[in-house]
Amino acid sequence: MSSVQSLEAVLFDMDGTLVETEHYWDRSLELLAGELGGRMSAEVRPAMVGVAVPVSLQLLYADLGVTRTAEEQLRDDAFLYETTGRQVEEGVQGRPGALELLSAVRAAGLRTALVTSTHRRLADRVLAQVGPGLFDVTVCGDEVPATKPDPSPYLQAMAALGVAPGSCLVIEDSLTGVASGLAAGATVLGVPTLQSLEPQDGLVVRSTLAGLSVTDLQALLDDRVAA
Repeated sequence: MSSVQSLEAVLFDMDGTLVETEHYWDRSLELLAGELGGRMSAEVRPAMVGVAVPVSLQLLYADLGVTRTAEEQLRDDAFLYETTGRQVEEGVQGRPGALELLSAVRAAGLRTALVTSTHRRLADRVLAQVGPGLFDVTVCGDEVPATKPDPSPYLQAMAALGVAPGSCLVIEDSLTGVASGLAAGATVLGVPTLQSLEPQDGLVVRSTLAGLSVTDLQALLDDRVAA
């Protein structure tokens, strides 16, 4: 049996995990679909959770049965970011228990990181709403060699924090985010929003972050070591 590993850092996903922004993306995607002469189906939206915007665009184009040139895709990308950004600037809410848990983690002296597939230009607008200085490190989708589900985003954050994967807890809401965190070697807490998550080795699933303490987070690492 391995020795107990002390929790040193908690790494948060952003959209749907830390803050309630998925409905903003919903609206932006619906508006873009309308501009393209169609309507986004309910079935395709969950597949877009946790992936980079170019992937979401390809899913939307396939759903609508349209073809876009590279130049048009860049315009669509900019449209989604700007439309979502304007909504963000009207205010964002934390996911249940998320900001409270983040405050508790920081009060306990643990390291914190935000790791998101969203590009810096929008992530900074979200951070401006929830409060500056909440994270020691922020890693965005346009700052990594590969996006989630690749482990690169979380490995980059861990390196910047100066912590080993085994001492980290990742908090995610999507399949791609969970896969990224697990591949990076962290224990992952999954709190699903638009996608179903099933427990697996290294992944614990809860319906909410509300009521969780830093002691609870440490217990997740302890349980993994003891398994």
